Formats: sequence, C-alpha cells, structure tokens
Amino acid sequence: MDNCGCYPIPMSGFFAPLARLLAAFSIVLSMPAAAQENGRWSIAIHGGAGTIARDNMTPEQDAAYREALRKALDAGAKVLRNGGTAMDAIQAAIEPMEDDPLFNAGRGAVFTWDGDIELDASIMDGRTRDAGAIAGVRGIRHPIQLARKVMTNSPHVMLSGEGAETFAAEQGIENMPSEWFETERRRESLERMKAEKLSAIDVDVKFGTVGAVALDHDGNMAAGTSTGGMTGKRWGRIGDAPIIGAGTYADNRSCAVSATGWGEFFIRAGVARMICARIDLGNEDAQLAADTVIAEVGEMGGDGGVIVVDRSGDALFSMNTSGMYRGRATSEGLSEVAIYADE
Repeated sequence: MDNCGCYPIPMSGFFAPLARLLAAFSIVLSMPAAAQENGRWSIAIHGGAGTIARDNMTPEQDAAYREALRKALDAGAKVLRNGGTAMDAIQAAIEPMEDDPLFNAGRGAVFTWDGDIELDASIMDGRTRDAGAIAGVRGIRHPIQLARKVMTNSPHVMLSGEGAETFAAEQGIENMPSEWFETERRRESLERMKAEKLSAIDVDVKFGTVGAVALDHDGNMAAGTSTGGMTGKRWGRIGDAPIIGAGTYADNRSCAVSATGWGEFFIRAGVARMICARIDLGNEDAQLAADTVIAEVGEMGGDGGVIVVDRSGDALFSMNTSGMYRGRATSEGLSEVAIYADE
C-alpha cells in the first residue's frame, strides 16, 4: 500500500504493454535522425585550403592532386559502403593523405624553424563525444591513428611531445625515421622563408592540413584532422588541428566538422564547435552555419575552410579562399573531388 492508501498495480499487469510501447517510442526518439533514413551514409575529405589558382597549377599537378584525393575518398567510402563505422571511415581516408608527400600531414609535412617536423592530429566520435588528440610529435607515420589511441586507450584527450611519443611506443604505433617525412620542396620553403624574411603565410600558399568527416549507416558521425602545421613554426607552436572544438568536432545531434586554415583564427573563433552549435541550438541549415562562421573568420583576418557532414547526411564545404582540395561521397551515388572554389 502506498501513502494514499492505494495498492499499486503491478507493471506485469494491465500497464505492462503500454510501458513497453512507451519505452520503445523513447528509444526511437533518441536515435540519430539519419539512422532512421534507410542507412544513409556520407563522407567528405579535405587536403588543405588556400591560394590555389588554376594559373599556378600545371595539368600534371592538377591530375596528381585529384588522384590523391580520389584515393583517400574511395578508401573512406568503401568502409561505409561495406557497413563500417564513421570512425573507421575517417581514419581510412586520412591515412593515405598522411602517406602522400603532396599534403602537409605525415610524410611531406612542413619544417619547423629548426628544421624538424612536428605533427598534430585529433579525432572525435560524435556518438559519445569522446575525443583524442596529439600535438608536436615526431616520427609517427600516422598521427591520426595515435590520436585515436589517445581517445580509446588513455584517460586523456590530448598528449604532446615526448610524452605522446612514449605513449605511441607503448601502443605499438608505427614509427618512421625523420628522412621518411622530409621532402625537398618543404625544405626549400623553409630556406626561402629565412632568406627572404617571409611569413609562413607568404610561403604556404595553401594550408595543407588533411581531414575527414563521416556519417555511417547507424547515424553516427565522426571527424578527424591531421597536419604538420605552418612552415617555420617556432616555440612549440600548435594550431587548430589538434584542438577539439577549433579544428575538429563531431556530435550526433548536429554535425561533424574538420577545418583547414590559419589556425590561430580558427582557435579564436572556435570554428568547428561553433558550426555544430549553430545547427543544434539555432536550428540553422548546415551550409548557412558553415558559411556564417567562415565569414566571421575572414572578418577577423583569417583564411581557410571546413568540410561538414550533418545528421541528415548532407556533405558540404565552405571556404573563404580561392581553393580547397576536397571530395565527398554519399550512399545516394554522389562521388566527386574538386580543387578550385568555383567547382
């Protein structure tokens, strides 16, 4: 008997079917919207944004970048097409770009002022909002893999420098000698910067950060970003790529974002998180949210762009530069790569 002098009715009785129905309805309401749309998936990738003009690209260079983007996009799309997770898809897409000297991530990363190569990366799971990041590491072939290990195998979100390298060794992450990462064109950029007293912006006509965002057939999203930073960076400079909320963010309730650009401005604007917040709290269209935030970056004096996947499965781009190496694919048959802003 309860306080009112009444005897409670057992849930196994009259109300049991109703309780089960309400519970099932509650589960459906809590599912990501995309998970209810026949397993739709999508993925977008980028390989950096900046001053990328047709006049400055030979046909051979144009073709090489498109082929590299296609390889990365197809690797990620294959995972999703076969029923894999968004987390696995973005890692599969980013790793080929970390191995390709065309991009400023992993092999082919830019040199620091002292002639070293320091790598940053981050990854985020939109289902749980778990995240992992690494900054200022050397010798790691796939920084995105190490960032994921930080997320899954440590109690932390970000590790840096020697500590991150020690953790990588404990986790069995592949290490490569410094010569493997070095390319002549990156060394020439550093030498020209010093000789002509140029800024990193003058030398790096594009920001070569790579990244990927994805929505899988279960409606879960993920985002990842990897970079070598800016030519001639000093004093342990860290940009936006490993900063959760600036260069990378994913939340099933709104979107997944990976950014590329002048990191200091992307950090100050909280670009990745702000785009998702505008979608989630302001109920804005994803393209409008991305365009608005990138325009704000431009007003502050920064350049760059983002790739975004929203909960409905739309894969889109926004940039305030003349180009961004990019690509996207969806379960509905879209599959394309592009370089220039007018494509």
